Amino acid sequence: MSDRAVRVDTTSQVPPYEQIRAQLAALIRTGRLTEGERLPTVRQLAADLGLAPGTVARAYRELEAAELIRTRRGAGTRVAGLPSGPHAHDAHRLGTLARDFTSAARALGAGTEDILAAVRDALNSDSGHAAATDDSAAADPRTTEATVTGR
Repeated sequence: MSDRAVRVDTTSQVPPYEQIRAQLAALIRTGRLTEGERLPTVRQLAADLGLAPGTVARAYRELEAAELIRTRRGAGTRVAGLPSGPHAHDAHRLGTLARDFTSAARALGAGTEDILAAVRDALNSDSGHAAATDDSAAADPRTTEATVTGR
């Protein structure tokens, strides 16, 4: 499996557009997608993932708003240059993600210590890479995947 794969789990409480946005942002910020690389078209990525084009378009719009990608008519969608300094995180989005994760973990029956341990484990691993290369989900028909390649 490619280290530049984008995977969408349709059973997740995280909306598909957010899964795409977060994974592409991680690929860009970690340098696995570099400045100037061309991303698949909205229609192509949507078809590869089995999603509606509007879902991918929303993810791309949010990545453009974060200045991680740029779209030019005739030139396609390309990875933008990263600012040289550290990027500021979006505290509101981080809080929303934390609440969503906590709710999903509680729905699984996890207690506070289990949730904290899972977060610590994720922080101590390359969580973006681990999520993109976890082969256990590859056989799950509710999970779709597409490789993002420079074209």
